Amino acid sequence: MFKSYFKTAVRFLLKNKTFSIINIFGLAAGTLCCLYILLYVQDQYSYDKQHKNADNIYRITTSLDLSGDKHNNATASPPIAPTLKKDFPEVEQFTRVIPNLGVSKSLLKYKDKSFYEDEAVYVDSTFFDVFSYHFIEGSPADALLQPYSLVLMKPLAEKLFGKESAAGKVITMDNAYGSHNFKITGVVDETLGKTHIKTHVFMTMNSGGFGGYTLKNNSWAGNNYAASYIRLRTGASAIGLESKLPAFLKKYGQQQLKDIGMTKVLHLQPVKQIHTTSGYEVELSKTVSVQFLSILIIIAVLIQVIACINFMNLSTARASKRAKEVGVRKVIGAGRNDLIKQFLGESFLLSFIGVLIALPLLAAVLPLLNQLTNADIQLTLFKHYLVWVILAGLVLVTGFVAGSYPAFYLSAFRAIKVIKGNFTTHVSAAGIRRSLVVFQFVLSIVLITGIVVIYSQLNFIKNKDLGFDQNQKLVFSFYTQSAQQQMDAFSSDLKQLPQVSYVSMSNNYLSQFVPQDHGVYPDGGNMTTAIDAKNIDTDEFFAKANGIHIISGRDFRLNDSGRVLINETLAKRLGFTAETAIGKKLYTQYAPNPVTFVEVAGVMKDFNYNSLHGEVKPLMLVYDNDKSDFGNMVVAVNSNNYKNLLEKIEGIWKKHFSGVPFEYAFLNEEVQKQYETEITLGNIINSFTIIAIIISCLGLFGLAAFSAEQRSKEIGIRKVLGASITGITGLLSLDFIKLVAIAFVIATPVAWWVMNQWLQGFAYKVPLSWWMFALAGMLAVLIALLTVSFQSVKAAMANPVKSLKTE
Repeated sequence: MFKSYFKTAVRFLLKNKTFSIINIFGLAAGTLCCLYILLYVQDQYSYDKQHKNADNIYRITTSLDLSGDKHNNATASPPIAPTLKKDFPEVEQFTRVIPNLGVSKSLLKYKDKSFYEDEAVYVDSTFFDVFSYHFIEGSPADALLQPYSLVLMKPLAEKLFGKESAAGKVITMDNAYGSHNFKITGVVDETLGKTHIKTHVFMTMNSGGFGGYTLKNNSWAGNNYAASYIRLRTGASAIGLESKLPAFLKKYGQQQLKDIGMTKVLHLQPVKQIHTTSGYEVELSKTVSVQFLSILIIIAVLIQVIACINFMNLSTARASKRAKEVGVRKVIGAGRNDLIKQFLGESFLLSFIGVLIALPLLAAVLPLLNQLTNADIQLTLFKHYLVWVILAGLVLVTGFVAGSYPAFYLSAFRAIKVIKGNFTTHVSAAGIRRSLVVFQFVLSIVLITGIVVIYSQLNFIKNKDLGFDQNQKLVFSFYTQSAQQQMDAFSSDLKQLPQVSYVSMSNNYLSQFVPQDHGVYPDGGNMTTAIDAKNIDTDEFFAKANGIHIISGRDFRLNDSGRVLINETLAKRLGFTAETAIGKKLYTQYAPNPVTFVEVAGVMKDFNYNSLHGEVKPLMLVYDNDKSDFGNMVVAVNSNNYKNLLEKIEGIWKKHFSGVPFEYAFLNEEVQKQYETEITLGNIINSFTIIAIIISCLGLFGLAAFSAEQRSKEIGIRKVLGASITGITGLLSLDFIKLVAIAFVIATPVAWWVMNQWLQGFAYKVPLSWWMFALAGMLAVLIALLTVSFQSVKAAMANPVKSLKTE
């Protein structure tokens, strides 16, 4: 029986080559997209599942409220995690991960090799007891026990030592905290699985610098910079422990919290959910939102559904070609179930062939897709059973969905009627086909609208006046103490270049995350009413170099110690106008330190110093005479001949920073990096929408060919009676254009709702306008018209004698 079904299916596919090619290519393209997206989503959800007892590992997060300024931090104050282990028996172990604050890169040196490496992290000696890594060299038990010891990730170890063993070797790490020698005690890789802790260097906490500061830190209110983790004992309840945290925090931090007027709540977040949870500040790595992954899954499903619709449409359209086959089979004893099995079998076969074609195609385009999504997905067919599960699922689901209607429709024909050439069912096949075409184009129009809106928003972001001038700005970062000591001399030489307008030094540049903040209050206030303000330490040229507008008061002057510039938002929050804020003293105090104050020199027009996802928050530029903390320089230039200018700057660089790599960035490019997720989403939707449209067009092309074939005699008669080619082409195309118009009416409110939801993630967004939906509709109509016009013109130009000679 199976052999007979198989032979019949193969013969039918070979006999109807156009039908087969359209379906197989459509299913292959849909499967390729669907498989890649599912692998990508699975990869994003796989983070931190490899750790031993991962279900018992939690991150301590912090919700802060300082006089109405609310923050949701992925971090906690340093003493919280170790004290939890001391106080609660259900906490089996703790560890902390401390970014080397103030250091974005370190200069690593080994013999004659030296290069910059992205920020390393300090970790407690218990780190590898909580988190599971595959050790290539060394042992997790003692890797971080000794001061100034570190563990390297495999790529960095290979970069430093090639194929040599790394364990036991000593490297020099030079950064803003000085130059220190570290002994390598281990090398690890991520073969066990990916983690949200992105670093290539794990330094033991007991290594001076910021790690040593953390070990001595006893702040329970402020200093929320420590990524803190606990592992609960088997059977312990995270919910139960979290309910005890308010009393725990009150026990140790009540006075400190009261002194600064802060409300603080601790939460426990499962480590397996960290990578796919967005909305936290101070993350160790870039997260991905569940909303983003849900959109991708929806796109994958839509593309596969569009491919299935092609199959269903073309199968029902060609039902008349197989009607007599069905009748004969029924006459010789085939039951309806046998016919359903046959037609579903053909569908599964086509789906299987589509997968077989999709796999090598996916392997070929995988590098391009990974570049599109900024991912590193690997098609490891023989390593992960999940790939086989996904493939089997795609074959079964696609085969059933695509073949269900043709199977049940064809098997319902009555034997006597179909043999006589007269067959009908209670459901109109043409009506079903039209409905499916409408549904197909509803999906396509929604996707096209998504492209239009996303690119409109990205263009809006790119061209919005941020309140500062991001153009023609070069950014230089200095990562070592020795380099920072030469910044003044380097700046002086740069100012001699005629192409340079301003040079400014600071501890942050605009578009970077601003980690420094503290509460400030005016005369008559106290820390309980303080307004939390972000602050950047700068020199007297920062506002000029960045094109920041001073709307009242004055800019910084040389040796303007004790003066600050505040933005409009901070002035309003403090109860001042831009004019009345000038000369006011702002106070702050963090016990046991004494009260300190600064004086407002000027008020800046609000500007978006961070991304447009959030509204402008209180900001204060602080004049700093001590430039030892400065590690960034912004150079405003007045020339577009960057090649010539950069050659001159590189010459000055080598004069002052011998042996230090020459690195620079453009400020406008740094600003755009804040929207990588949106850019990636735009690229994904753009690419996969094109594929979805191609698949839709294939189906429409096949239906147009079938329609022209079915109406060939009508067309012949019309031509004999004098109908023009243009008239016949319009007649054949009109039916399909009507369907696209109906799809547009249905798709518009759906697309509006979807894109309105997406835009809610921006504090500043482009308004949804009628032209966005009209453009999507026009593109859909144009695509449909171009697709069916070829078959329409071909049918209209055919010789009517050929179609009428059999009558």
